[in-house]
Amino acid sequence: MSAHAGSCRCGLISAEMSAEPVMRSYCHCRDCRKQSGAPVMAFVGFREDAVTWHGEPKTWRAGGVIRSFCDYCGSQIGYRDEKLPGEVYMSLGFMEEPERYPPTLHAFEKRRLPFLIIDDHLPRYEGFSVERVKPNDGHET
Repeated sequence: MSAHAGSCRCGLISAEMSAEPVMRSYCHCRDCRKQSGAPVMAFVGFREDAVTWHGEPKTWRAGGVIRSFCDYCGSQIGYRDEKLPGEVYMSLGFMEEPERYPPTLHAFEKRRLPFLIIDDHLPRYEGFSVERVKPNDGHET
């Protein structure tokens, strides 16, 4: 039995994660809002080598980020960022027990919609919450 699991709404795409998450976060950036259709996105990240997929999600790439979804039910599954190699970030709604993954920070706080008030006292970052590695030269940005 896996330590963590997730699936899309129809169940055609699922995943099991055998290791603990590397990150749990809210993101207020425009891309995440557009992708999720919500005023904020919440996600949980895992090392890619700890994820076993059942079914193959469809993907869409823009700006170095590959977003995945179920092409049958339309559920958002998550994303990979080429500047965060070896990691995959699952949408909190994809997880079977989302209550187990409370976010620990807010990324892109400066882009938070003004009507969205989350009074949780978590750390807030103006932009990215973790350093990105440039894909071609290995230097951090």
